[in-house]
Amino acid sequence: MPATPLPADPTLDEIRIGLAPAIARNAAFDGWSIAAVHLAADDAAIDRDVAALAFKGGAMAMIDAWIESIDLELADRLPPEQLNAMTIRQRITSLLSTRLDIMAPDRESLRRAMTIMAMPQNLSRAAKIGWRSADRMWRLAGDTASDFNHYTKRMILSGVYASLLSVFVNDDSENFADSRAFLDRRIDNVMQFEKVKAQAKARREYVPSFSRFIGRLRYPAR
Repeated sequence: MPATPLPADPTLDEIRIGLAPAIARNAAFDGWSIAAVHLAADDAAIDRDVAALAFKGGAMAMIDAWIESIDLELADRLPPEQLNAMTIRQRITSLLSTRLDIMAPDRESLRRAMTIMAMPQNLSRAAKIGWRSADRMWRLAGDTASDFNHYTKRMILSGVYASLLSVFVNDDSENFADSRAFLDRRIDNVMQFEKVKAQAKARREYVPSFSRFIGRLRYPAR
């Protein structure tokens, strides 16, 4: 994934996102370490001390920035006009499949990142990062739910995404065919929720109004 071009006088946030893809490339060999940050800073002509300050949170700060850069790249690759032409199932499938395409060159770095994120002290932040990506994918898919469905959708998609990554990092099939087949099966979990929700909505629409029924008993039509 190409690095995000940095402006002439970048802020620390811009440095984080701009250097994140290069840090991920370096992490395959140097781990999610200050050495990976220094190499990325050198390539971008950023002072090493400034780059280190941008990632003072250590490995999790680097991983967080990398995943955010993936979210941004995903939005660039799948603009609204392209997603709007798809069904909801196609949108979610395309969003997850495209994430795999973005991360494919850095699969070893992803493997190392997942090990770090699974450490007890990092579980809470890892969950927040996963939720953020799920939320952004649903928003790209056009979801505007603000009720209980908002949280349920993101919880289900977060689970599908996490399980997909576990398959992906160990997938040696051509063009990650096994991961894509796994995705096709798991996407049914997401769509099943949508189906049940639609059925429930239909039932609500056709359930007779109890108050209207009582009203008719009191004041029968003439």
